[in-house]
Amino acid sequence: MSETQKTTASDRLSAEARSKQFGAAEDGGIIRCDACPVLCRIKPGRAGACDRYANEDGHLVRVDPVVLLNHTIETGGDVVAFAEEAWEGKPLDPARTFVTGIGAGTTYPDYKPAPFIVAADHDGVDTVTVVTEGIFSYCGVKVKIDTDRHLGPETAPVRANGEQVGHVTTAEYGSQMLSIGGVRHLTGGSKKEGNVTCRTMLDLCAGEPVTLSIDGGNEVVVQAGKAPIVDGKREERMRVGCGSAAIGIFAQQWHGHVDEVIVVDDHITGVLTEHQAGKVLDMPAAGIRVRGRRSTPGRYFQVAEPGLGWGGTDITDPLEVISKINSDVAWPGLRILMTSTTGEDAIYCVLDDDLVPVPAPMPDPVRTVVDRIGENCEPSLCSVLFMAGAGGSLRAGVTENPILLTRSVAAGETRVTMGGAPAYLWPGGGITIMADVTAMPQGSFGYVPTPAIVAPIEFTLPSRLYDRLGGHSGDVVSIYDILSTVAPEARVETWRDDNPWPFNSGASSGDAGPDGQEP
Repeated sequence: MSETQKTTASDRLSAEARSKQFGAAEDGGIIRCDACPVLCRIKPGRAGACDRYANEDGHLVRVDPVVLLNHTIETGGDVVAFAEEAWEGKPLDPARTFVTGIGAGTTYPDYKPAPFIVAADHDGVDTVTVVTEGIFSYCGVKVKIDTDRHLGPETAPVRANGEQVGHVTTAEYGSQMLSIGGVRHLTGGSKKEGNVTCRTMLDLCAGEPVTLSIDGGNEVVVQAGKAPIVDGKREERMRVGCGSAAIGIFAQQWHGHVDEVIVVDDHITGVLTEHQAGKVLDMPAAGIRVRGRRSTPGRYFQVAEPGLGWGGTDITDPLEVISKINSDVAWPGLRILMTSTTGEDAIYCVLDDDLVPVPAPMPDPVRTVVDRIGENCEPSLCSVLFMAGAGGSLRAGVTENPILLTRSVAAGETRVTMGGAPAYLWPGGGITIMADVTAMPQGSFGYVPTPAIVAPIEFTLPSRLYDRLGGHSGDVVSIYDILSTVAPEARVETWRDDNPWPFNSGASSGDAGPDGQEP
């Protein structure tokens, strides 16, 4: 990239940064904002419908500052950590500064280059980072809720403020999954549905608590990085495994202290003496038959309906799980432990002379193993992943021939980040990405009232490759220009140590997993 190109781009940037004239002026000092398809007409001293752009003395200005991230792992330099106050003008190392899309502005209308196309040298490699805020209509939020509680039937509508904003997907190992948002809820329904969906997604992505109700199910309060609250009860533990897995894990530790163990589970209830683990330990049959459909030995499906009780069932009295006690096999004094998959619920019983289970004090060795189940349960949390497809206008802001960018991203040559956070790239066509919102800086997301979500996105690649892709080389600016013109008004934050540095050699979006780490 020639110095002439950089100098010309630098002059253009400086002029725009000083004048801040991005919109078209009209009579009466009104400015028509062109940052999104709404095209707000903004009066002096007022902000547009998105609260992101305002009319300041006849100039269209971006209300939120650009966010710069300073990587200090190796240099140990001083920065304003999560700068809640104004930047103090401390020098930033160009080789350790990453320009995010947060506060950068958009590429709308389609023909506009990205707001910042930044050239920098990293370890002797000339790189370009294309920075923008994408307007995403084709986007959603995937929510993972660590709980054994039944939230609702699969595919059941999920509502916020009475409007459907998503649906229940399948249960995973100890977690319930929700899909929130998507273009059909944002634009395919009523105006209210679209607005409520947009608001719900914004709050989830901002780490705010959101109350969701599920048709035919329950109410859950979801907040990224926090424990879910199901029908007013805060969840504490994520299951160690299904009922069968718990039997396999702890069978040896129960051996000799109990004669039968039943681990109650909505999906797979385990029975120790019938289970292969019990067979290996030469445990005699106990003659206790549980309800449900028998699968392989010691594993039962559908022992109860889903609910908020033991092991995600509707059971509150665990003895209801027992359908029959065989008098030809069972014996008085037989010791039974019944527990949930998290160990939060447990009861110890002994059969009396009539072979009726009678609750009894739990022996210490048995209690130790039940407590160990709880010890092996991870804390229950909510995870929120923003998922979106990078479409035409966004890609056109990067290169004049968008398909070349798509192919480069798919090949792992161009790294994609969101607010500096690693983005998981889905295989297949297009640029469909997913990012953990808790790995992104606070205030990363906004909206436009079409409605659509506004989110930062950055493409980092070698400068030679950028030229080869047909990038907007005439709009490239040096990182030094950014530091001299943008940094004084920017929000400066410290790079998160657990996020991979985008300029590391060999690190690309194509070979990164959801946590951004190379396999």
